[in-house]
Amino acid sequence: MKEIDFMSVLHKSTERDYLKRVNDKEYPKAKAAELAKKWDFDYWDGDRRVNYGGYRYIEGRWEKVAQKFIDYYKLGKSPKILDVGCGKGFLLYDLKKLIPEADIYGIDISQYAINNSKEEIKDKVKVGNACSLNWQSDYFDLVISINTLHNLYSYELELALSEIERVGKDNKYICVESYRNEKEKANLLYWQVTCEAFNSPKEWIWWFNKTGYNGDYSFIYFD
Repeated sequence: MKEIDFMSVLHKSTERDYLKRVNDKEYPKAKAAELAKKWDFDYWDGDRRVNYGGYRYIEGRWEKVAQKFIDYYKLGKSPKILDVGCGKGFLLYDLKKLIPEADIYGIDISQYAINNSKEEIKDKVKVGNACSLNWQSDYFDLVISINTLHNLYSYELELALSEIERVGKDNKYICVESYRNEKEKANLLYWQVTCEAFNSPKEWIWWFNKTGYNGDYSFIYFD
């Protein structure tokens, strides 16, 4: 188990006004969270004050992350890859572009995201729950889950981590939101609309050890 940063290059490319978001008059934090947790149009393609404000494929944006995975995990010509919380499948699409013979799969809780996923890989993604992965043990050469598991409650988190560990072989990677100090904790509380697991890095590592998760991980901070 190793902390390795694949994601900050994307996370830090976004500017955030934390106080403006939490104090917005039309979409106050509680209203934004209620809309976001439906995982429907408002979450993905609605107003930016709710969440993404239009989650569209941008050429090259996810490809740099995909290439890091390929290089670091030394993926071969035809690896089996699972993305838990794949959204519209943009990362999977770029992985497939870079490794045409890869056998890719993705699940997401959002029917809207699956319906609006990349057309080229739509047959490889489906609605699913991280707590129950319907594949045999040690099936995948790489399992990834980016900005998903912090949206689970504690009783779900234990199941999801155990499932990711079960279906993956040696290579697994999780990225979750976290905080190192009170400022980052406040910013996380102001910005997030779907997070349920508010854990410091030490708490996340406690969860990893408790569930037997032996893969790699990284944290997103709101500094």
